[in-house]
Amino acid sequence: MRPMAVPPNEQPVVAISEVSRHYGSTVALESVSLAVRCREVHALLGRNGAGKTTLMRVVAGLVDPSSGTCRLAGVDVRGAPQEARRLVGLVPSGDRSFYLRLSAVENLVFFGRLYGLRKRDAQARALALLGEVGLEHVATRPMNTYSHGMQKRVSVARGMLVDAPVLLIDEATHDLDPEGAVEIRELLRRAADRGAAVLWATQRVEEIRGFADQVTVLELGRVRFQGTVTELLERAGARRFVLSLCANGNGRMPSTDALDRALGGIGRIAAAGTGDDTFLLALSDDTTLGEALGLLLGERIHLLACRQERPEVEGAFLALIGGGE
Repeated sequence: MRPMAVPPNEQPVVAISEVSRHYGSTVALESVSLAVRCREVHALLGRNGAGKTTLMRVVAGLVDPSSGTCRLAGVDVRGAPQEARRLVGLVPSGDRSFYLRLSAVENLVFFGRLYGLRKRDAQARALALLGEVGLEHVATRPMNTYSHGMQKRVSVARGMLVDAPVLLIDEATHDLDPEGAVEIRELLRRAADRGAAVLWATQRVEEIRGFADQVTVLELGRVRFQGTVTELLERAGARRFVLSLCANGNGRMPSTDALDRALGGIGRIAAAGTGDDTFLLALSDDTTLGEALGLLLGERIHLLACRQERPEVEGAFLALIGGGE
């Protein structure tokens, strides 16, 4: 596939400035600004109702902002909507725009023709993309025989029919199994490496590590964080671990209060409520796990298992939006 024509890497391809969107008294977005450069995957992270889909619709030109501006490769989305839309490949979160009695390849050829592709080119592109999303073996089956996850794969393929410099991906992996989700992320990562600016909206916090270059966290329509995934991890706050402990030989386990006192203030330990031998350990910022275990364990206690309570990205996300508990 040919490399796409893109602006210089220093200039953002997607430039969102102070965008707000109100529906009467309901605030969907409030003063949101972000930038996505070519060859970059920018994750838009937030739970349901955070404003991710509304922002995607503003960038795609489907919804006008109440205030603020959005430019795609220098084109004002509101001032020149048709020109801006030609720059966008969109994968919507809830898709009802396929003709379900037609096959996947027929649907993609139809949409390719709308993009201005010649029929032969649209056919070849459709078959190639269905292969990339793992659906070449069912390309000629009617889409009403597809599962929702299979339809989502076709939606991803449709968003990549042309070499658009901007890809807007809204919950692309929501209904996919882990293997399928990895394939879709790799497909979009390759598109970014060819030059696309990818805005990837998700509530699956675990998928952005090792995938996204930049992250914006939205909560109730407002930006709570912007930066790299590494910078997001620094917001994780207290580190919590689940420990399985047992007494040595015929000895008795110390009480939870005794274990807590043994930590000497560098952390707290409490019963996890999932069994007599399971405890929840929370460490202070300047304490290592080894230091805490050294104080807890001795001749009377053995450590059976230890795991982090939550993945780091999830912990940082919940700390930011006030859902740490």
